[in-house]
Amino acid sequence: MPLDPELASWVALSRVPGLGGEGLRLLLQVFGSPEAIFSASAASLKQYVKPAVAEHITAGIDEAALATFADWLDQPNNDIVTLADTDYPQLLLNISAPPPLLYLKGRRSLLNVPALAIVGSRNATAQGTDNAEAFAQSLGIAGLCIVSGMAHGVDAAAHRGGLRTQAGSIAVIGTGLDKVYPAANRELAHMLAAQGLLISEFPLGTPPLAANFPRRNRIISGLSLGCLVVEASLQSGSLITARLALEQGREVFAIPGSIHSPQTKGCHYLIKQGAKLVERAQDILDELAGFLPVDSIDETMPGTDHPLYPHLGFDPVDLDTLSLRSGLTIDALSAILLQLELEGRVASLPGGLYQRMV
Repeated sequence: MPLDPELASWVALSRVPGLGGEGLRLLLQVFGSPEAIFSASAASLKQYVKPAVAEHITAGIDEAALATFADWLDQPNNDIVTLADTDYPQLLLNISAPPPLLYLKGRRSLLNVPALAIVGSRNATAQGTDNAEAFAQSLGIAGLCIVSGMAHGVDAAAHRGGLRTQAGSIAVIGTGLDKVYPAANRELAHMLAAQGLLISEFPLGTPPLAANFPRRNRIISGLSLGCLVVEASLQSGSLITARLALEQGREVFAIPGSIHSPQTKGCHYLIKQGAKLVERAQDILDELAGFLPVDSIDETMPGTDHPLYPHLGFDPVDLDTLSLRSGLTIDALSAILLQLELEGRVASLPGGLYQRMV
């Protein structure tokens, strides 16, 4: 089935080489609608866009090129929302560069629900992914949809936590919705499509270009009432999302961590800059009125009384140091740590290090 003529105009304009979202928004302000843009003369268009872009627009809509989009829309749970739609995300309308249209896969009803972004390191520690998942689940129970970017590490963990609740989870991705990136998150992408929502501003067929991932960050923060950074180095893209959230007038939260870990230096930097330090989900809910209170995550953590814990501390530690602290032999420690690891209470880290999880 071919695209509706109005939607076809939106999609065709989004695919004009060299136009981009900023150029399209400018033309919409001048001419009023996509149909009016396609009806405008080349001379009129050239006052606002480059000649090559104007010529491309005046050539009209290539219906054959839109066949892929029509076929994609015929599949269940696939949709497109434009700036002209009443259910376009209201929070996104208030950011400096709202995407003219969004490709959707999943629950369109999640577009305007209260949401919180959770972002962090792709190379998160075991503690970082546990924190992301636990915070997401608790905040989801309180009624906040969890928004993230479906990357490895913190993002994926946050989505998993959010999907365990009725509030669900939204993934804003940096490719076309006909592609899954990273490929290892294919199962997670299917879960999000079935129980949550996948969003992209990029047309179908768009590959994972490096420049597109920082761009999508403004949508992650723009959809949300606030942004929680779980773990981040000083070079992390999560700090970009946090900066965008501040520029958009959103609340920014950060979880502190070990002073020795490079994965927490970004969080500590944000806290120094004014982000709210959080230790439990309720710290976030206290800043965002109108949500159910939840139990402290710390209080729900099981098994925090093992006699080895005082010697482990919360920083990663090697076997030799742990042996000196505890007075136990390496063999005895190895057996105890293996059991704790199987119970999910201790994580084995690269370099022969261990870290308590609860």
